[in-house]
Amino acid sequence: MANTLYLECNTGISGDMSVAALLDLGADEDVLMKVLDSIPAKGFEIKISRVKKAGLDCCDFAVLLDEEHENHDHDMEYLYGKAENCGHGHGHIHSHEEDHEHSHTHQHEHRGMKEIREILSACAMTERARGLAVKIFEVLAEAEAKAHGVSPEEVHFHEVGAIDSIVDIVAAAVCLDNLDITKVIVPKLCEGTGSVRCQHGILPVPVPAVANIIEAYGLPVQFTDAQGELITPTGAAIVAAMEPSYGLPERITIQKIGMGAGKRAYERPSILRAMLIREKTGEKDTVYKLESNIDDCSGEALGYVMEELLKAGAKDVHYIPVYMKKNRPAWMLNVICLKEDIEKLESIIFKETTTIGIRRVEMERTVLKREMKKVQTVYGEALVKVCMTEGQARYYPEYESVVKICREKGLPYPEVYGKIMEQCR
Repeated sequence: MANTLYLECNTGISGDMSVAALLDLGADEDVLMKVLDSIPAKGFEIKISRVKKAGLDCCDFAVLLDEEHENHDHDMEYLYGKAENCGHGHGHIHSHEEDHEHSHTHQHEHRGMKEIREILSACAMTERARGLAVKIFEVLAEAEAKAHGVSPEEVHFHEVGAIDSIVDIVAAAVCLDNLDITKVIVPKLCEGTGSVRCQHGILPVPVPAVANIIEAYGLPVQFTDAQGELITPTGAAIVAAMEPSYGLPERITIQKIGMGAGKRAYERPSILRAMLIREKTGEKDTVYKLESNIDDCSGEALGYVMEELLKAGAKDVHYIPVYMKKNRPAWMLNVICLKEDIEKLESIIFKETTTIGIRRVEMERTVLKREMKKVQTVYGEALVKVCMTEGQARYYPEYESVVKICREKGLPYPEVYGKIMEQCR
């Protein structure tokens, strides 16, 4: 089932935070591990665990590198000149097998996009996931290429070349595909201030690659007073590749919540909250109900007034049999209308019936989105009302349209109605 993903990036976003949040949302861990096992590279292990961040239970996705491939991405003393305790929790470690024929060399030799595409083509993932992974890498390569004044194909740099970034991006693409995410909403990205040490030296926050992605894809960003890099290039590239929208629907239902933990220890806990959401079906508006009890009016007169009320703009008109004082049988007239039509509809009721009083009630209602469509059937063209609920379409053949076909073809109503519904489906 297609799903909408809402990412709340108030404390930043990175590759590992994204994967952790998606796993916490229910992405299949077994499916993910099979793909990661197929990556033709060595020097890493995968650890998926539960950790506490500000007292909150979060999923943690960690790519553990051996000494040869370590890049200090989560070493706070290396990054900012201060040691912090990241407080990791307990979990299971999955060792990546090193029996691939095509292992890759030390990360200082750097991989470019040609090598990345070769790696992705060897991974046992769906074509949809592979396409998304390629797109994320291309976003990243374009940003680094602009920063260094070279073409994307010439880029050989840490974020594309390092094995932990490769694993994070492949894992994010696999999880998004596994959850069948078709729409992503990211109202804003939050970034910190200051500077950070990276392979190219001490760089200002946001680092050039992140700034270039924000600029190229028009990502909404809010700069905070938090000291540190809250948005990593991989995190920004994942968001950009998903082509997010930025506004939440007015009303939503939350299907599930996932919490992904970050590794770096800042004053604000690094947590990416992800939600599977659905837009609340229907639109709210206000209508009025006009109500009157009538005990001395003929059926012919009531039939006529119903026609007049509907022609004048009433949304609906109906009668309910009631017993009034002195046990007299009577009718309760109900008219549903908009505020601007009240005066003229009341005038019709007073003119065409014997009532001497009309009650008025303001009412809120929720209505499904609907539109009229023309459907071609074996009998010709028919009008159908299409309503949307929970992402599914409901079809309602218009009565007058069905009746017209019945009269023209000499066919029974149920047969014509059924054929129209069959064509709709």
